[in-house]
Parts: sequence; structure tokens; C-alpha cells
Amino acid sequence: MIGTWTRLDALARAAAVAPCRENAIAIVERAHHADELSALRQRVSRLSPRNAEAAAMRVAMIAVSCGWSGLDPLAPAARQVADEAFLDLWAAIAHRIDHDQFIALPTLALHNWAPERKPRRHIPIDQLARTEQLVPIVRWAPEDQPLSRLDRLMLAATRLEAHGIWLFRLAETLAGRSPDDSSTPTALRRLVRVQHALRAQLHSEAAELAAAPATPQQRAVLAALAEQGALEPPVLQAADAVLGVGGRRMGEGRRQLVRRHLPAQHRAWLSAMDRHCAPVRTLAHRGGPDAAVYREAQESLIALRRSYTALVQTAGQPTTTSLTAAA
Repeated sequence: MIGTWTRLDALARAAAVAPCRENAIAIVERAHHADELSALRQRVSRLSPRNAEAAAMRVAMIAVSCGWSGLDPLAPAARQVADEAFLDLWAAIAHRIDHDQFIALPTLALHNWAPERKPRRHIPIDQLARTEQLVPIVRWAPEDQPLSRLDRLMLAATRLEAHGIWLFRLAETLAGRSPDDSSTPTALRRLVRVQHALRAQLHSEAAELAAAPATPQQRAVLAALAEQGALEPPVLQAADAVLGVGGRRMGEGRRQLVRRHLPAQHRAWLSAMDRHCAPVRTLAHRGGPDAAVYREAQESLIALRRSYTALVQTAGQPTTTSLTAAA
């Protein structure tokens, strides 16, 4: 970020490496007293969409570092807990991106990684993650130290989204298809292969994540996101919209809870997939080879989710644990 917004970048970096919430809050309060937050608030309307998303990522990092991730910045009660000037900036950013529940793992992960060598033109992060070495824009660990477990979890989520792009495409392929269509089992078999590949990818990253350093503050950040139901990557939600695994296990209310942190356009797409993939989900109540393929796709999604959950648990534990046992 450039100009005045470099100060927000500096605040996010300082809050991310703060040893505790109290230190992070003190950093925000000093910025308030120096009128830095109000100066940023006055410039929010001038941000381009891409820069507004970049600013939102930094606001999200500050909010979770201070323990404010569960607050509504517009609620009067929030002003009794959090810094008022920061809440005003938070609310303005939320209005600018038209998304008031953006403090979640997708925001922290997908907007916080950039290619080590800058491309000549804008390329979506999912393409870059498949072809380039990624580095964090704002680290949860000091610059002179290795990436923390939280950094590596965010990177794993970004790579999962990048390599899982085929799950989004297969979801659109299956939308509106009859369960008796000859192309349906073919698409489901491809879904199984992609989910197996993603699970293998998570396993390959587990050892590095387990060996990475972690601090109590970083574990508190992860716990806060988990408490808000803000950890599940969009790619897993896309597969669930096709296969309906979460709908039965968690219930519709729980499903909406994990989706509320996604942008409105993405939530609308998932709701459309819920409706359009309903015919395919009738295979759950049938017999025969096509139904067996559908159930295999469900089982592979459950296994993928367990592997991701185990990765999250590893990131949140003070000592090294194994992904294999939990998966």
C-alpha cells in the first residue's frame, strides 16, 4: 500500500507480532491519539476495490490481534470494548467493500499472500499460488524469524483454494444435472480425484507446519477465529454445496454461520449451488454404481475436512502433533 495507507500496514505488522492482546490494543490506542486512524477513515472512499480489500485484510489482522473479531463495529456496545477510532475505520472499510463480516480466515489468507517475484500484470492469487513461490505481505512472526504456524496455516488455506479451483468448476458442471445423466458420475469421479489430491497436499504441508514456532498470542488469534466459525475455506464450502455433507451434519443454521464471512457474491453462488445441485444429491437415497460414486465423493470430502481440521488443530497446539492420527 502507498501514501497514508502505509501507516495501516505498519499498524497491522506491529499488532501481528505483539506478544499479547494488551500490547496490540496499546498500539491501536497510540495510533488513535496520534490521529492516524481518523486520517485513514477520511480516505476510505478513495480506495480502489483492490486496495479496499488490502486494507480490509490489515483491519482484520488488527481486530483479531486485539481480541475484537467477534464485535460488530456499528454496535454501541462495541465502543465499550474497542477503540472508537478503530471501530469507525473498520465500519468504513466494511461499507466500502460491502461486507460487514469479513474478519475471517479467507480474508486473512487470500489477501495476505503475494508472489515472491512480482508479475507484470494483475493475476488472481489462485493462479499465482499454482505457479509462483508465495510470501506473506504481513507476517505473524517477526521478520528475522521463521514463518509461524499461523503463517503456514494461512498459506495452506491459500494453496488449498488455488489448487481446489477445479472443485468450483465441477460444482458448476454438476449444477442442474440429472442424477441419471451419463456425465454426472464422470464429474463425481473427477471430484473424488481432486479431493484426494487436496488431502495429499495438506498432508505434505503438515510436517512443516508442526515444526514451525507458535506463540500464545498466535494461538489466541486462531482460537478467536474458530469461535466465530470463521476458519473453513470457501473451496470446502463449494464441495459441500454439491454433496450436502454439511447440511445434514451441521444443519442449515450452522452452514449459514460458516458462510457469513464470505463476500455477498460468493454466498449467493453457494446458495445457488445448494439449489441447482439438489437433483444430484438424490443419489444419496439410491442404489447402484452411480450412487456408490456419489457416496465415495461424500466420503472423500469428509476425509479432506478431517485433514484440514487436523491441520488447524496442529496450528493451535503448543507442541508438535501429528496430522496422521487425526486424519
